Amino acid sequence: MHTNPRVLIVPGWRDSGPGHWQSLWAEQLPGAQRVVQDDWIAPHREAWVQRLEECVLSRPEPVVIVAHSLGCIATTHMGAEAVGRVAGALFVAPADPERRAQLIDFAPVPSAALPYRSVLVASSNDPFCPIRLAGAYARAWGSELVRLQNAGHVNVESGHGPWPLGLALLQSLTAGLAWSSTPAETSALQA
Repeated sequence: MHTNPRVLIVPGWRDSGPGHWQSLWAEQLPGAQRVVQDDWIAPHREAWVQRLEECVLSRPEPVVIVAHSLGCIATTHMGAEAVGRVAGALFVAPADPERRAQLIDFAPVPSAALPYRSVLVASSNDPFCPIRLAGAYARAWGSELVRLQNAGHVNVESGHGPWPLGLALLQSLTAGLAWSSTPAETSALQA
């Protein structure tokens, strides 16, 4: 049985376009899968979470989730069966659905501790989520908090294309997990 975790990329509201670190990672990480929502513009929690759970449960191996913005919040809304398949998560620049009318369906944000290791990356000047709120999410979820200075929403607009720091955080998060890439593939990723 194949037990190596696969990377599941979970974009946020309006998707992650070309040049966004999530799109670049989806192309370069071996076996990475991207969650594709039916409606990126008017997100509904039930539909988004259902699609995410379908992706998590579509194959038998555990997943490492790489979520951005609203994707972080959708991940925390998953049910027990899907959560049981998650080996770890990198949450980047979580959204604040209570402050944006378009995202209110995702509120309230779950505050239960997550049963897997997670790292939450937040920026001191994220226009979509105050750093204090991101810190509160990290405490509630049991996530390690990484604070970035003046990194905006950690997207293309704030100058984050390939984002090597994020890739290093993903590698540290998954250091104890088995990977199917060969040493040649791993060194090519670091180049």
